[in-house]
Amino acid sequence: MTSLPQHPSEGSERERPSRVVARAARALAAAGVEAARAEAEQLAAYVLDVPRGRLALADGFTPAQRDRLDTLVDRRVAREPLQHLTGVAGFRHLELAVGPGVFVPRPETELLAGWGIEQAGRWAAPVVVDLCSGSGAIALAVAQELPSARVVAVERSPAALDWLRRNAAERAAAGDRPIEVVAADVTDPALLADLVGRVDVLLCNPPYVPRSVVVPPEVARHDPDEAVFGGADGLDVIRPVVGRAAALLRPGGVLGVEHDDTHARAVPALLAADGRYERVEEHRDLVGRPRWATASRRADGQHADAAPAWQTGSS
Repeated sequence: MTSLPQHPSEGSERERPSRVVARAARALAAAGVEAARAEAEQLAAYVLDVPRGRLALADGFTPAQRDRLDTLVDRRVAREPLQHLTGVAGFRHLELAVGPGVFVPRPETELLAGWGIEQAGRWAAPVVVDLCSGSGAIALAVAQELPSARVVAVERSPAALDWLRRNAAERAAAGDRPIEVVAADVTDPALLADLVGRVDVLLCNPPYVPRSVVVPPEVARHDPDEAVFGGADGLDVIRPVVGRAAALLRPGGVLGVEHDDTHARAVPALLAADGRYERVEEHRDLVGRPRWATASRRADGQHADAAPAWQTGSS
């Protein structure tokens, strides 16, 4: 166990948060954790049950609270995800329950969700589908920010479905529009047969990492393998999703799909080659890496003989 020397504030068994956070940050940094100071503050705020922004104003740590933080720091040093330690992951305006068995949503995916919400806002009562929903991050963000939308979330993994249903129930209880949860494989050629030609916006954050890629220990040891890796080239799920999405989307409906940063040409090429899409664009993530592609279902509803051109977006 990591031993964090204790220096109680003078005349009290409590220790100032600033000292506790500083020691925790040093331990995390020594273990190679990025953003060690920010994570130390989040863990400290979690233990004290205060907002991170009010940590400096909080009462000091009792010995029991210091011990609890020590234990959490040890687990983070061992590269257990921060979100597993606190039990929640922030996503846009949501806090979602996460833990073993479900993929922890990443900030990059907030861009895809935001694009989808903006696009869905063009319709009075849009139908929005979230494939490979996992914790429900995208679906629940859409339902919260666009209450006029009918949102359908599709997930295959039984473990992930438990988290998805839990989050969906909690958000509905909080007043958000309830979403529909469907247990299904997104590669099924008959997926969502009742929605063929009726979907306005289809979003997907699939498993897309090529099998040969070495991922960080937080991912390798804790994120579900089936939610991370997409076969030898990372496209095993994306390929069938491109085809099924074209069947589900109404003419003029739009698709957004997240992908690996090595897929900057491959995924737009798949969309263009399908023949049923137009306005294919590539988008970049928060640090400028190619991360997601978008396209519109041909407005005439037809299948083009030749693949249309695609371009790099500015997002």
